[in-house]
Amino acid sequence: MNDFSALTAAILEFRDARDWRQFHSLRSLIVSLNLEAAELLELTQWKNDAEVEALPAEPASREALRDECADVLLYLLLIADSAGIDLAAAARAKLAKNAEKYPVDKAFGSRAKYSELE
Repeated sequence: MNDFSALTAAILEFRDARDWRQFHSLRSLIVSLNLEAAELLELTQWKNDAEVEALPAEPASREALRDECADVLLYLLLIADSAGIDLAAAARAKLAKNAEKYPVDKAFGSRAKYSELE
């Protein structure tokens, strides 16, 4: 059992113990993921790059960052479970696709989109 499987089992147990599955349609989960991602983004609102980079060094900000990252991950796991997606396999497949789109010899040190690489 990989870490994603164990986390998914834990979040499903948490959800089911509260009878929340009834609220977890795929659409609702996707909306909730985006709301949580917005809360993660909110931690950076009105901050410059240096202030954002310093967030992990301050205990309260680090905790908020950790909690919002966890919320995003948990909703993503629920979405993957609902859609029957093996998230670890999907991530590996996506990395392979990205390796083809962004070969090291063309993409190294570049922020260009794959369609703009020469």
